[in-house]
Amino acid sequence: MIKSKKVQIALWILLGSIQCTLAQKIEIGGGLGAMNYKGDISPDLHPSFAKLGGHILFRYNLKNDVSFRASALIGSIYGDDKEVSDPFNQLRGKTFQTTINELSLVTEYNFLNYKYNRYHKDWSPYVFGGIGFMKFSPRDNPVSDYKQNQIVLPFGVGIKYNVRGPWDINLEFGTRKTFTDYLDNLGGDDPDLPKNLQNDYSKNDMYYYTSISITYKFIKIYCPK
Repeated sequence: MIKSKKVQIALWILLGSIQCTLAQKIEIGGGLGAMNYKGDISPDLHPSFAKLGGHILFRYNLKNDVSFRASALIGSIYGDDKEVSDPFNQLRGKTFQTTINELSLVTEYNFLNYKYNRYHKDWSPYVFGGIGFMKFSPRDNPVSDYKQNQIVLPFGVGIKYNVRGPWDINLEFGTRKTFTDYLDNLGGDDPDLPKNLQNDYSKNDMYYYTSISITYKFIKIYCPK
């Protein structure tokens, strides 16, 4: 009789533990990365133009495959005509450096169901997209009265990997579509340049952020009483 009661208690505890759920809704973190740019001074990506950037983030994991992320980014972009092989750039000889501050809200989609599991390391590639607001400040005096506060559209790809317990690492490459041609402080109406050296102001500039983040997930275990 005693053994039977012990078996019943053990089974009750086992079933209760199976029904326990892990809440992994909230994540915070931060990281560093390289900022780069594509525009009039750098028509293609030049790794030598990369500058340091840093960010902090808050993530809400709605489901295993969908998350919402708010982040703040600060960094700078740079370019120099003399370091570009195009003869047009060499002749123009312009250079710039611009500080960028960005706030963004994006949705992430994990291709694999991503969640903490105490029995194995989890990982997943993901894509993201959303909307952001950025303020950019050129090192030199602005060439014209253009707006330095702009809406941006961030999007990109990444991969998440659970290192241990609540700690994750994220590797990410992100693009920012902008609606300005003046990130490099060079527009089609630059009065300091002759018409034959003006840039193509029909195309807006873009900037990129390649980063590594460390995040901490707040894990709570809920079990039925």
